[in-house]
This record gives sequence, structure tokens and C-alpha cells, in this order.
Amino acid sequence: MDHLSRVGVFIAVVKASSFAGAARALGLTSSAVSKQIQNLEQDLQVKLLNRTTRNVSVTEEGALYFERASRALEDLQEAQEQIYELKSRPRGPLKVSFPQSLGIKYFGPAIASFAMQHPEVELDVSLNERFVDIAHEGFDLAVRIGSLKDTSLIARRLASCPFVLCASAGYLAAQGTPRTPADLAHHNVLAYTGNQGVHEWRFEDASGQIGQVGLQGNFKSDSGDILCSAAVQGVGMTILPVFYVAEHLKAQDLQVVLPDYVTSPKREIYAVFQPNRFQSTRQRLFVDHLVSTCKNLPWEG
Repeated sequence: MDHLSRVGVFIAVVKASSFAGAARALGLTSSAVSKQIQNLEQDLQVKLLNRTTRNVSVTEEGALYFERASRALEDLQEAQEQIYELKSRPRGPLKVSFPQSLGIKYFGPAIASFAMQHPEVELDVSLNERFVDIAHEGFDLAVRIGSLKDTSLIARRLASCPFVLCASAGYLAAQGTPRTPADLAHHNVLAYTGNQGVHEWRFEDASGQIGQVGLQGNFKSDSGDILCSAAVQGVGMTILPVFYVAEHLKAQDLQVVLPDYVTSPKREIYAVFQPNRFQSTRQRLFVDHLVSTCKNLPWEG
């Protein structure tokens, strides 16, 4: 094994914090991995790793070498991809994350069509409601819903995603229709427990004034789909992202409450990814595909 390959083995050991983990990732034996680390340390005339019976840690010199060597290997990989993509179709792995309900409801066919158009791209699609760590979990990009904040990630807007206050006609007929946000204090407003926020509604009126009102309700869930179903059946009002309720609003199973007010802050759908110096063609094409798909979302336009 040459020196450059030994550097790759060293990087794998540091990332896995063990010889066994690196061996599994590389398809080698633990003894082979250990031997290559010894050879690398002999080449450099420096100790890179502290070894114990339970774990492996980097020395001060090893940490410095890992940082620079990782960057160098990434540059080599990027150069290889750029050269290949100049003469061939996009290929290689692409790991992406979508919010579960949004991905299932509106992006499934688009993801499949991208896979059909680019068969040499190895798609790995994760659907999960949790907030994934793009860098540490190895994602190339993630689709997120929210208001854009200062971040080290690059974000490209895909679509709007208003949060809608709505209820069924049956509920409103039985309990009355609110005329002002303050009236919500007397209604059963279903609570989403997937975040740590208090049960309240923050809103903006037609003049741009921001307000908030505390809410109460006898039904809560960490699933937007469950809350939407409960609202359709008349259990109470709900405040949900538009993709949960768009079809029900169109079918008039639900109707917007207090239409002169909007949920604040405004949320949108973004594709976010790390600010690498090189963005692969497969990643750029996938984001372009999502942008095109979002133009046809039922609440856009």
C-alpha cells in the first residue's frame, strides 16, 4: 500500500475512533489497518495516534495531520469528480434528507423521476422529522422548513410554506367562528409537541403588526398528520404547515380561520448544503430538479 493510501486509512481510523470501525469501512482486517498506521508513522517519524485497549485518539501532531490531510484528499476527490463529469454523465453517491410528511406527500414522484433520468447517481434518501446534522451525518443536502437564519450552510429557496390556522365547518358551526386572535383562547386548538415551544400562536395582521395569543387544547401529538386528521373530524382547530392541509382546504374539509392574519414568522422550504468549494454536478442537478418541482406545488403561484 502506497503512502497516499495509508493517509486514507489514517483518516478512516480517526473518523471511526477505532481500528475495527475503520477496518469495516475499508473492507480490511483490523491487523492490516494497524500495520498501515505503523508504516505511516514510520514514514513521518512521528506518533499520530494514542492507542488503548478501548479506544484510539489523535496526538497533537495527529490532529494537525488529520486536518490538513483530510482537506488534501477532499481536494483530490473533487478534482477527480470534476474531470469525470467533464466527459461523462453525473455519477456517484448523493445522500439527501427530507421532512417525512412533506417528502411523502409532494416529493416522492420527483425523486423517482430524478433517479430515472440519472441512473448512475446513487441516491440515498432519508425521510425523518428530526433536524439532521448535515456535516456529521454525511448528508450532501437537506430540505428544511423554517425562517432563514444566520448559518454556515448555503440555502436555496424552493417554495413558501405558510402555517395555516384552520378548522372543519362542523367544528366552527358547533363552537363558533373566531373574529379576532383573542377569541382563540376560548377554543380547542390542537397542540403540536414536536418542538419545545409553548402552545401559542404568533401572528401578523394586515398592517404588519406582530402579536401572540396563548392557546389551550385537549389534544396533542408530535405528528402533523394525526393533528390534521383530528381537525378534519372536528376535534378542534389546528395550526399546521400548508402541505398537511392543502388538499383538505381544496376539498373544503377544512377552512381557513382568521384569514386577515398570517402566522409569524413566515416559513419557507429550503435546500441547504455545506459551502464546499466544489458542488458536484449531481447535487446541482438535484437541487434544480427540486426547484422545478416546487413550482407546481398546489399552494405556489
